[in-house]
Amino acid sequence: MQKFVLNKNDAGQRLDKFLCKSLKGIPMSLLYKYIRKKRVKVNGKRAKENQMLNVGDVIELYIPDEFSKTEADSSEFDKVKASPVIVYEDENILVCEKRAGMLSHTGDKGENGAAAIPERDTLIFLIRAYLYKKGEYDPADEKSFAPALANRLDRNTGGLILAAKNAEALRELNRLIRDGAVDKRYLCAVHGAPAPKSGTLRGFLFKNSKTKTVTVYNSPRQGAKEIITSYKTEKYSKEHDLSLLEVHLETGRTHQIRAHFASIGHPLLGEGKYGHNKNDKGLGYKYQALYSYRLTLNVNDGPLAYLNGRTFEADRRSIPFLSLF
Repeated sequence: MQKFVLNKNDAGQRLDKFLCKSLKGIPMSLLYKYIRKKRVKVNGKRAKENQMLNVGDVIELYIPDEFSKTEADSSEFDKVKASPVIVYEDENILVCEKRAGMLSHTGDKGENGAAAIPERDTLIFLIRAYLYKKGEYDPADEKSFAPALANRLDRNTGGLILAAKNAEALRELNRLIRDGAVDKRYLCAVHGAPAPKSGTLRGFLFKNSKTKTVTVYNSPRQGAKEIITSYKTEKYSKEHDLSLLEVHLETGRTHQIRAHFASIGHPLLGEGKYGHNKNDKGLGYKYQALYSYRLTLNVNDGPLAYLNGRTFEADRRSIPFLSLF
């Protein structure tokens, strides 16, 4: 029998979700069978798969040891020399800068070559190692939670990422993003000079899961989703025929900024998937010139209400393509 008491990070979720994260390699069908057969108990009573868990609940599992969670190994954290670039930190969240070329986490299966990237080279691993060394996170103390990212960026896109230190903060950040309460602004360098200098682009984006690319159409197509991209031109470089744009996504779709501007004849500098800019590498840009540089939180209530109206901005000196303007 396995027995454990729930802490704050374990609470506030369904029993089946908790067990799925806590147990090693158990098939969902078998998990539900064990619950039906009364081999899972909460506070000594028969459990229900959808019951919500609370702090202090005692879980008893009468299941094979093969599904026990393996002992957490934190030894890899001690080997980490690098630290995440932190823009803001408090007891609940972190705002970090991800450099272009780094994976947000190993779950980014849509990124070419992601499978070959070790977990220790991801942003989330750096964050967990940083918090472990600070004494704010120990995997041995957690049954179902580890510090996590609330948003992500493509491997070759740099910028700000929100991370949660505890389960309550993660749920709240996810809710805010889902409700559109996190205002994200991007900077990008595009070829040419979009006309007008400021405007709103509308289109319909179709995602091809086989090629991991998207196509933007001017009119509705079956399977395509509407996209809205607002922009304003900050600067123009006559020498390089490049425009620096601030972009706001009114819809958030896969590769939206990259594909939308390429579809109107202004691909991003360094764009390798939706543009054919052979000379860009000569300027030193093998990654698309795109950076999530500013985040503003609009929080009316809840555990993160103290962050209402807070704006976090990346150091512009860390955005390499700004040197062209």
